[in-house]
Amino acid sequence: HIGQTIIVYRLPWTWKCSKLLMKFIHAGLNTIAMILAIVSMVAVFDYHNARSITNMYSLHSWIGLTAVIFYSLQLFLGFAIFLLPFAPVPLRAALMPIHVYSGLLIFVTVIATALMGITEKLLFALNSTVYSTSPPEAIFVNCLGLLIVIFGALILWMASRPHWKRPPEENAKVQRPNGGAPEGMEAESTMTDGSNADKSDVGFNSEAARKRNFKLDEAGQRSTM
Repeated sequence: HIGQTIIVYRLPWTWKCSKLLMKFIHAGLNTIAMILAIVSMVAVFDYHNARSITNMYSLHSWIGLTAVIFYSLQLFLGFAIFLLPFAPVPLRAALMPIHVYSGLLIFVTVIATALMGITEKLLFALNSTVYSTSPPEAIFVNCLGLLIVIFGALILWMASRPHWKRPPEENAKVQRPNGGAPEGMEAESTMTDGSNADKSDVGFNSEAARKRNFKLDEAGQRSTM
Protein backbone atom coordinates (compact mmCIF):
# COMPACT_ATOMS: atom_id res chain seq x y z
CA HIS A 1 0.00 0.00 0.00
CA ILE A 2 2.92 2.38 0.58
CA GLY A 3 3.74 2.42 -3.14
CA GLN A 4 0.16 3.31 -4.05
CA THR A 5 0.07 6.12 -1.50
CA ILE A 6 3.22 7.65 -3.00
CA ILE A 7 1.88 7.84 -6.55
CA VAL A 8 -1.75 8.66 -5.73
CA TYR A 9 -1.10 12.32 -6.59
CA ARG A 10 0.79 11.44 -9.78
CA LEU A 11 -1.77 9.38 -11.64
CA PRO A 12 -3.17 11.51 -14.51
CA TRP A 13 -6.74 10.25 -14.07
CA THR A 14 -6.74 11.60 -10.50
CA TRP A 15 -5.81 15.15 -11.53
CA LYS A 16 -9.45 15.95 -12.24
CA CYS A 17 -10.28 15.26 -8.57
CA SER A 18 -9.94 17.98 -5.97
CA LYS A 19 -6.77 18.27 -3.94
CA LEU A 20 -8.72 17.81 -0.70
CA LEU A 21 -10.22 14.53 -1.92
CA MET A 22 -6.79 13.23 -2.90
CA LYS A 23 -5.48 14.19 0.54
CA PHE A 24 -8.16 12.04 2.18
CA ILE A 25 -7.39 9.13 -0.18
CA HIS A 26 -3.66 9.50 0.52
CA ALA A 27 -4.25 9.54 4.28
CA GLY A 28 -6.69 6.63 4.10
CA LEU A 29 -4.30 4.39 2.18
CA ASN A 30 -1.51 5.23 4.60
CA THR A 31 -3.77 4.39 7.53
CA ILE A 32 -4.66 1.01 6.02
CA ALA A 33 -0.96 0.29 5.41
CA MET A 34 -0.15 1.20 9.02
CA ILE A 35 -2.88 -1.11 10.36
CA LEU A 36 -1.59 -3.99 8.21
CA ALA A 37 1.97 -3.35 9.42
CA ILE A 38 0.89 -3.48 13.06
CA VAL A 39 -1.14 -6.67 12.51
CA SER A 40 1.80 -8.34 10.76
CA MET A 41 4.21 -7.40 13.56
CA VAL A 42 1.86 -8.77 16.21
CA ALA A 43 1.53 -12.00 14.21
CA VAL A 44 5.32 -12.34 13.92
CA PHE A 45 5.89 -11.83 17.64
CA ASP A 46 3.11 -14.30 18.51
CA TYR A 47 4.59 -16.89 16.13
CA HIS A 48 8.07 -16.48 17.57
CA ASN A 49 6.85 -16.68 21.16
CA ALA A 50 4.75 -19.78 20.45
CA ARG A 51 7.76 -21.58 18.94
CA SER A 52 10.30 -20.17 21.42
CA ILE A 53 12.16 -18.27 18.67
CA THR A 54 14.27 -15.30 19.69
CA ASN A 55 12.83 -11.93 18.71
CA MET A 56 14.66 -8.96 17.20
CA TYR A 57 18.03 -10.57 16.50
CA SER A 58 18.35 -10.23 12.72
CA LEU A 59 19.00 -7.21 10.53
CA HIS A 60 15.64 -7.86 8.89
CA SER A 61 13.83 -7.37 12.19
CA TRP A 62 15.84 -4.28 13.13
CA ILE A 63 15.22 -2.48 9.85
CA GLY A 64 11.60 -3.61 9.78
CA LEU A 65 10.86 -2.25 13.25
CA THR A 66 12.67 1.00 12.39
CA ALA A 67 10.54 1.38 9.26
CA VAL A 68 7.32 0.86 11.24
CA ILE A 69 8.33 3.43 13.87
CA PHE A 70 9.25 6.08 11.33
CA TYR A 71 6.16 5.28 9.28
CA SER A 72 3.94 5.89 12.31
CA LEU A 73 5.67 9.25 12.90
CA GLN A 74 5.26 10.12 9.23
CA LEU A 75 1.56 9.30 9.38
CA PHE A 76 0.98 11.30 12.56
CA LEU A 77 2.81 14.39 11.31
CA GLY A 78 1.07 14.12 7.96
CA PHE A 79 -2.33 14.17 9.63
CA ALA A 80 -1.41 17.02 11.97
CA ILE A 81 0.29 19.30 9.45
CA PHE A 82 -1.09 18.59 5.98
CA LEU A 83 -4.58 17.16 6.50
CA LEU A 84 -5.94 19.17 9.43
CA PRO A 85 -6.46 22.88 8.60
CA PHE A 86 -4.54 24.25 11.58
CA ALA A 87 -0.92 24.43 10.44
CA PRO A 88 0.07 27.74 8.77
CA VAL A 89 0.87 27.72 5.07
CA PRO A 90 4.56 28.70 5.51
CA LEU A 91 5.05 25.73 7.84
CA ARG A 92 3.45 23.37 5.33
CA ALA A 93 5.62 24.73 2.52
CA ALA A 94 8.77 24.35 4.63
CA LEU A 95 8.00 20.78 5.72
CA MET A 96 6.71 19.46 2.39
CA PRO A 97 10.18 18.56 0.98
CA ILE A 98 11.02 16.75 4.23
CA HIS A 99 7.68 14.91 4.12
CA VAL A 100 8.30 13.78 0.53
CA TYR A 101 11.91 12.70 1.18
CA SER A 102 11.04 10.79 4.35
CA GLY A 103 8.20 9.01 2.56
CA LEU A 104 10.52 7.84 -0.21
CA LEU A 105 13.15 6.81 2.35
CA ILE A 106 10.61 4.74 4.29
CA PHE A 107 9.46 3.12 1.04
CA VAL A 108 13.03 2.10 0.15
CA THR A 109 13.48 0.77 3.68
CA VAL A 110 10.33 -1.33 3.36
CA ILE A 111 11.58 -2.74 0.03
CA ALA A 112 14.89 -3.70 1.65
CA THR A 113 13.08 -5.27 4.61
CA ALA A 114 10.89 -7.37 2.32
CA LEU A 115 13.91 -8.62 0.34
CA MET A 116 15.79 -9.56 3.50
CA GLY A 117 12.68 -11.22 4.94
CA ILE A 118 11.99 -13.55 2.01
CA THR A 119 15.68 -14.45 1.74
CA GLU A 120 15.88 -15.17 5.46
CA LYS A 121 12.76 -17.34 5.33
CA LEU A 122 14.16 -19.27 2.37
CA LEU A 123 17.46 -19.91 4.12
CA PHE A 124 15.59 -21.19 7.18
CA ALA A 125 13.51 -23.55 5.05
CA LEU A 126 16.43 -24.75 2.91
CA ASN A 127 20.02 -25.31 3.93
CA SER A 128 22.80 -23.79 1.88
CA THR A 129 23.47 -27.04 0.00
CA VAL A 130 19.90 -27.35 -1.23
CA TYR A 131 19.69 -23.63 -1.97
CA SER A 132 22.74 -23.78 -4.20
CA THR A 133 21.05 -26.35 -6.44
CA SER A 134 18.31 -23.81 -7.32
CA PRO A 135 15.22 -25.77 -6.34
CA PRO A 136 11.79 -24.45 -7.40
CA GLU A 137 11.35 -22.69 -4.06
CA ALA A 138 14.59 -20.76 -4.54
CA ILE A 139 13.71 -19.78 -8.09
CA PHE A 140 10.27 -18.61 -6.99
CA VAL A 141 11.68 -16.47 -4.15
CA ASN A 142 14.40 -15.01 -6.37
CA CYS A 143 11.83 -14.06 -9.03
CA LEU A 144 9.62 -12.56 -6.33
CA GLY A 145 12.56 -10.48 -5.13
CA LEU A 146 13.21 -9.22 -8.66
CA LEU A 147 9.55 -8.24 -9.03
CA ILE A 148 9.72 -6.32 -5.73
CA VAL A 149 12.80 -4.44 -6.95
CA ILE A 150 11.13 -3.62 -10.28
CA PHE A 151 8.01 -2.41 -8.47
CA GLY A 152 10.08 -0.19 -6.20
CA ALA A 153 12.04 1.21 -9.16
CA LEU A 154 8.82 2.10 -11.01
CA ILE A 155 7.39 3.87 -7.96
CA LEU A 156 10.58 5.88 -7.44
CA TRP A 157 10.72 6.76 -11.14
CA MET A 158 7.15 8.05 -11.15
CA ALA A 159 7.75 9.97 -7.92
CA SER A 160 10.86 11.70 -9.29
CA ARG A 161 9.69 12.67 -12.80
CA PRO A 162 8.38 16.25 -13.15
CA HIS A 163 5.88 15.35 -15.89
CA TRP A 164 4.14 12.95 -13.47
CA LYS A 165 3.65 15.71 -10.92
CA ARG A 166 0.11 16.90 -10.27
CA PRO A 167 -0.42 20.23 -12.08
CA PRO A 168 -1.46 23.25 -10.00
CA GLU A 169 -5.16 23.93 -9.74
CA GLU A 170 -5.64 27.16 -11.70
CA ASN A 171 -9.42 27.18 -11.43
CA ALA A 172 -9.93 25.36 -8.16
CA LYS A 173 -13.56 24.93 -7.21
CA VAL A 174 -12.94 23.68 -3.68
CA GLN A 175 -12.87 26.62 -1.28
CA ARG A 176 -11.50 26.56 2.23
CA PRO A 177 -14.17 26.48 4.97
CA ASN A 178 -13.23 29.96 6.20
CA GLY A 179 -13.66 31.47 2.75
CA GLY A 180 -9.93 31.69 2.08
CA ALA A 181 -7.94 30.66 -0.93
CA PRO A 182 -8.85 27.47 -2.83
CA GLU A 183 -7.36 24.20 -1.66
CA GLY A 184 -3.89 23.70 -3.08
CA MET A 185 -3.42 27.40 -3.87
CA GLU A 186 -2.39 28.75 -0.46
CA ALA A 187 1.33 28.38 -1.05
CA GLU A 188 1.14 29.95 -4.49
CA SER A 189 -0.81 32.93 -3.16
CA THR A 190 1.67 33.60 -0.39
CA MET A 191 4.55 33.42 -2.85
CA THR A 192 2.93 35.76 -5.38
CA ASP A 193 1.45 38.34 -3.02
CA GLY A 194 4.85 39.73 -2.15
CA SER A 195 5.93 40.03 -5.78
CA ASN A 196 2.64 41.68 -6.79
CA ALA A 197 2.96 44.19 -3.97
CA ASP A 198 6.50 45.03 -5.04
CA LYS A 199 5.40 45.52 -8.64
CA SER A 200 2.55 47.82 -7.60
CA ASP A 201 4.93 49.91 -5.45
CA VAL A 202 7.37 50.26 -8.33
CA GLY A 203 4.56 51.29 -10.70
CA PHE A 204 3.25 53.86 -8.21
CA ASN A 205 6.69 55.37 -7.67
CA SER A 206 7.40 55.61 -11.40
CA GLU A 207 4.02 57.28 -12.02
CA ALA A 208 4.67 59.82 -9.26
CA ALA A 209 8.11 60.60 -10.69
CA ARG A 210 6.66 61.10 -14.16
CA LYS A 211 4.05 63.55 -12.86
CA ARG A 212 6.68 65.46 -10.88
CA ASN A 213 8.93 65.80 -13.95
CA PHE A 214 5.97 66.97 -16.01
CA LYS A 215 5.20 69.73 -13.49
CA LEU A 216 8.83 70.85 -13.47
CA ASP A 217 8.89 71.04 -17.27
CA GLU A 218 5.67 73.05 -17.27
CA ALA A 219 7.03 75.46 -14.70
CA GLY A 220 10.22 75.88 -16.76
CA GLN A 221 8.22 76.69 -19.88
CA ARG A 222 6.20 79.38 -18.03
CA SER A 223 9.36 81.02 -16.69
CA THR A 224 10.84 81.31 -20.18
CA MET A 225 7.66 82.94 -21.42
